[in-house]
Amino acid sequence: MNAKQRHRAPRRPAKTTGAGVEVRRARARLRFLAVLALLGFVGLGARLTDLAVMSPSEPVKARTTTKPEDNQTRRADIVDRNGHLIATDYPKVSVYADPKEVIGPTETANTLATVLTDINTAQLGERLARQNSRFVWVKRHISDDQQRRIMRLGLPGVQFRTEYHRIYPQRSLTSHVVGYVGVENQGLAGIERSFEDRLTLGYYDGPLKLTLDLGVQAVARDELKTAVERFQAKGGSVLVMEAGTGALLASVSLPDYDPNHYKSANDIARFNRNMQGSYELGSLFKVLTAGMALDSDAVKITDYFDAVEPFKMNRYRIKDFHAKKRRLSVPEVIAFSSNIGAAKMAMAVGTEMQEAYFRRFGLLDRHPIQLTEVSNPQRPKIWREINTVTASYGHGIAVSPLQAVDAVAAAICGGPRRPAYVVPEHGLKTSLRPAAVDDETAAKLRWLMWLVVAEGSGGNGKVPGYLIGGKTGSADKAGPKGYGDRRLLSSFLGVFPIEDPRYLVLVTLDEPKGDEATHNQAHGGWTAAPTVAKIISRAGPILGLPPVDAEAERWFLDRLMVGKAYNGRLKKSEPSFAATGESGWLRPAVASSLGGEGCGCGSCLTPG
Repeated sequence: MNAKQRHRAPRRPAKTTGAGVEVRRARARLRFLAVLALLGFVGLGARLTDLAVMSPSEPVKARTTTKPEDNQTRRADIVDRNGHLIATDYPKVSVYADPKEVIGPTETANTLATVLTDINTAQLGERLARQNSRFVWVKRHISDDQQRRIMRLGLPGVQFRTEYHRIYPQRSLTSHVVGYVGVENQGLAGIERSFEDRLTLGYYDGPLKLTLDLGVQAVARDELKTAVERFQAKGGSVLVMEAGTGALLASVSLPDYDPNHYKSANDIARFNRNMQGSYELGSLFKVLTAGMALDSDAVKITDYFDAVEPFKMNRYRIKDFHAKKRRLSVPEVIAFSSNIGAAKMAMAVGTEMQEAYFRRFGLLDRHPIQLTEVSNPQRPKIWREINTVTASYGHGIAVSPLQAVDAVAAAICGGPRRPAYVVPEHGLKTSLRPAAVDDETAAKLRWLMWLVVAEGSGGNGKVPGYLIGGKTGSADKAGPKGYGDRRLLSSFLGVFPIEDPRYLVLVTLDEPKGDEATHNQAHGGWTAAPTVAKIISRAGPILGLPPVDAEAERWFLDRLMVGKAYNGRLKKSEPSFAATGESGWLRPAVASSLGGEGCGCGSCLTPG
């Protein structure tokens, strides 16, 4: 064998046929697809297991077609002055369908009705059959459990969308002030409607803070509810306001409603008596009549009026309830709530001047508080002398309780002040109103209101630990046949502490009925006054007010003369009351500090 034979060339691999290559490639693809299928089945199995064992209480985190922010404008929270939550947005799921993807409209509607039992299946089936639409609402704001059960049905074309839903954790407590929103989360009443732009466009500015104090609000509602039930009244209202600033701490109207379910409330329940209502408030107006009479110098606080006989004007005869049939001092006219004395004061002031003072008190125009549910006052088209007389004791002119409490605050505080408000962002920008009366007149009015509670018709408004001033009101309601059917709107306005007013509380009761404890009397002094007293006794500590200083009461007593007078109706002698004189009502050293933007409500009464 030669060298060439011993060193053979290497063997070449056998040539592979085209068919073998294709087989190997096919096997590789099958292995890859098998792995994908296995992973898919594992993922599907895990998801089905998750759905099968999920707890009913666990929230469903379903895929939504849009984020809430993309679908609906969010509203800012509403809180009270202490930051406690009144209204907020909560994400809730709604279910809808795409008719083009729905298989069997009627069957789909019937299947959905097994979960959503309150839907109209016939109407839904018709809407799902409309192939020209790509969007049909099935149900807005469903529960997590309902969403979970619908998901398990696996209905083609049925999908979910997350929306914002407004909730009111305080329920009916603040319903009339805060209002409510519609299904599209748009404001329909109260703060929600009046401050729509602030709550939506101003969402990122933070919560909208109100002046309300939920603690005081709860006390006011509780005591009013008790009074309405006890005296079988048709309804009632409470307002609690800071005297100097005009900030409303409480506003309650009964009957009320739950804004979470506002559609179930009737018109009477949704009616805000404090702002929408216009009422003849009766003898509350005598405080204002005394204020304009004293401020204009038409009457002196030491004057007397003959109330032996009814006051006559043309065919009208003005009488006193429980008439004393004797001469009454100005303090007695207010303390005993004499219609005759008030009428004579008003005649001394005159028609033109009375109308001007009513305008100063803010009673002749719509109140500027920025709420849509605010009524216009009702007044005579032509102000005649008889209107001057009847308006002096609160008849013939109808205003809202809000306007009444604001007017009395203007009268007893003196100095410029802002009208009542509930949203500081708006109220603190409102222009100051000029002083309605001078500081000396305001001091005299506070003394007169103290006398009403200390010795007069408001005795049931006394509160241990505080000096209270007040004024009763009892107005006959006009009916189809005029006045005289004994239907009353009873009220009492309390001021505390009267030596340096910080707060006013106004309670009204609509057609209350007296009971044995009130000797069957339903007037304000018997029904509304004790209600105000209970509110003050509970709200005072919440507001941090200390007990009265004994020296403060001495200041009031030093200006009171007590004597004896003959009651012509009862035919016997009784105590009489008068003011000591015209001077000494305002300390000069303090007078110069009044009239600013603060309270200015009674540092002039500080003894010293």
